[in-house]
Amino acid sequence: MTKFDVLRKCEMFRTLDDKQLREVEKMCDYTEFEGGTIICRQGCKEEKLYVIDSGTVGIILEVGPLAQRQVQAVTDYEAFGWSAMLDPYICTATVKALEKTRALGFDGQELSALCVTKPEIGCRISRGIARVVATRLRQAYAQLLGVTSQV
Repeated sequence: MTKFDVLRKCEMFRTLDDKQLREVEKMCDYTEFEGGTIICRQGCKEEKLYVIDSGTVGIILEVGPLAQRQVQAVTDYEAFGWSAMLDPYICTATVKALEKTRALGFDGQELSALCVTKPEIGCRISRGIARVVATRLRQAYAQLLGVTSQV
């Protein structure tokens, strides 16, 4: 699948028209991660935002020095690493490849700079990030309710 096709299917970029998407497409490159690879670690600086072409990563919350919980999984055409676009650019969770994963990687600050250089594109992408974060929060709340309703 082409970079354009992958981005077209991603929720974060779905409101961009073809011309805008072509501009964004030039900003990313393919990266591959082997299963078990830690892509970013909670509390560390995040530099890249990724859109998965194929594979799966786990979003892991480190709740203590020896306690980790996978809270979500991200798969085809979904984005992760949005902290790379938002000051202070710190990972809010650890992300680990659960299997061989191929993804498009963006420099987060370069993508964020579109808010200044190309405001319409930057605004649409920022709204896309808000949709992704809102969806993940809703999923986390539903997961939490499922756990607490069984207690």
